[in-house]
Amino acid sequence: AGADGIVAVSQAAAADLCRFAAFPADKVQTIYNPFDLGRIRALAAETFDHPWFSPGQPPVVLAIGRLTEQKNFSDLIRAFARLRAERTMRLLILGEGGLRCEIEALVAECGLSADDVRMPGFVVNPFACLARCGVFVLSSRWEGLPSVLIEALACGAPVVSTDCPSGPAEILEGGRWGTLVPVGDVEALAQAIRVLI
Repeated sequence: AGADGIVAVSQAAAADLCRFAAFPADKVQTIYNPFDLGRIRALAAETFDHPWFSPGQPPVVLAIGRLTEQKNFSDLIRAFARLRAERTMRLLILGEGGLRCEIEALVAECGLSADDVRMPGFVVNPFACLARCGVFVLSSRWEGLPSVLIEALACGAPVVSTDCPSGPAEILEGGRWGTLVPVGDVEALAQAIRVLI
């Protein structure tokens, strides 16, 4: 017996199910993940004790996610290195994962130091960072419906995202609420950050 219906987290994911798994479109529904916006805003208002967020400090480019191939932090670091050559700014990557050593090696290879890039791992309250950053960047190669992008918007952060499958274009309404750039285009990523920072 087949299922009465299939639920997807985004319209793009629903379309993929219909296309690749041959599910009938009338059997696939999109139900977005819920978000407690009141809780997010309350956590965003909490203090965040990090010297980079002190008054008068250079702007912080923020990224959040597992240190994996999917999140494509390598392109973000290359884009940031171009920007850092032009002006003082900082990159903070929150999250942990198996590619930590490779990402740290790329930071060094790009001529960046701990004064430029920090990766403190898991942070209990990332919303306080989102509320204080100069720009939030999602550099992913693929997603389903990236919750962190919605959370960044809820915290009032300016956002740049790759136009990866699937979710960012849907969340940002094709660029209405943030800047979308092609996956793998380091210069476009750098330019989008440059404009918003």
